[in-house]
Amino acid sequence: MLLVLFQSMVSVGDTYFVGRLGTEPLAALALVFPLIMLLQMTSAGAMGGGVSSAIARALGSGRAAAARKLVVHALVIAVAMGVGFTALILLLGESIYHLLGGRGETLGNALRYSNIVFGGAIAVWVANTLSSVLRGSGNMHTPAFTLISAAVVHLPLSATLVGRIGIAGAGIAYVTTFGIAGLVMAAIVFRRSSALRPHREDWTLEWRLFREILRVGAISMLSSAQTVLTAVIITGFVGRYGAAALAGYGVGLRLELLQIPLVFAVGQALVVLVGTHVGAGRPERAKEIAWVGAALAASISLAIGATVWAFPLAWVGLFSPDAAVLNAGTQYLRTIAPFYPFLAVGIALYFASQGAGDVLRPMLAGTARLALVIAGGLVIVSLQGVFVVIAAAMIAFGALTIWFVASARWK
Repeated sequence: MLLVLFQSMVSVGDTYFVGRLGTEPLAALALVFPLIMLLQMTSAGAMGGGVSSAIARALGSGRAAAARKLVVHALVIAVAMGVGFTALILLLGESIYHLLGGRGETLGNALRYSNIVFGGAIAVWVANTLSSVLRGSGNMHTPAFTLISAAVVHLPLSATLVGRIGIAGAGIAYVTTFGIAGLVMAAIVFRRSSALRPHREDWTLEWRLFREILRVGAISMLSSAQTVLTAVIITGFVGRYGAAALAGYGVGLRLELLQIPLVFAVGQALVVLVGTHVGAGRPERAKEIAWVGAALAASISLAIGATVWAFPLAWVGLFSPDAAVLNAGTQYLRTIAPFYPFLAVGIALYFASQGAGDVLRPMLAGTARLALVIAGGLVIVSLQGVFVVIAAAMIAFGALTIWFVASARWK
């Protein structure tokens, strides 16, 4: 939770620094933000969950050698995915942002920021994968402390660079600090005293070990893609109402998406605890842990939602003085914030399902949310109507995930 607080400060800080440059750069940040969340969610939460849960199940069943081999396979996946993200966004980024409503200076700022961030995607993937490796062994403190230290470096570095070279400075700070964090965690995982350090014979690649990670990680990536695609499609719908509406929505969306890392803090504990108990043949205890974690996550989001519903300008006003931006952001938060607990429960139970190695049906709850957003957004012809559709889809996501987990038989 402490790590999430610092990482949230990084996101808020970048938005604040860029917001001082004007409405166009702030709107550009809103265009790129869903794709950055995709990068983070797939590397840390989705494939990262596959890595953590595989290692937790291996250690829970007493297979230390398998855990060491999984470290190697996880890093191979991380490098491949990092290269894939870089190629995809550098080739298609301009078309994506243009499709979402980016034009003129907004589009130019989006590309300046995006090209730097995704040019260093491999650093993000390696850092988050090594963090997941350590978490899978039950070591939450080392990756948390390392990433907290990176966040402490990021804020002053971003403030300095944005002030000197504009929005590109935030991208440089992002890649640099993840690169440093990755190097530190690599040194920890591969030190001689580490139980996770692969032996010479552990470097032989085996499809069954890739499958052990991917059977959770690959499906989880689809779920993350659905989550971000939902945000991207909504961004496109909101973009029809102009740059001010897009900027206001982006500020509101940032608070919603910042809760994903908050729930991630609870969820990573759920991945390891549920995975270890399932690996040890105690599924009933694993299910109890899942419900406690879901309740904790919901209480966190309820507190945030109630606060910003009552005082929306306390959040939106941090990033822009523009009256139109303030109005759109307030409208968004007043409509969506009361339903944040449904989002939190859905995400927390999804992480618990990762630990159990059973994520297909919880992923379908995200599919239902995406379908509702698309159908509603195509019919609705007002900004407020789009926000109502988002709220309804969020409720459906949480309710369906509760039902799926309640009826699941983990083994």
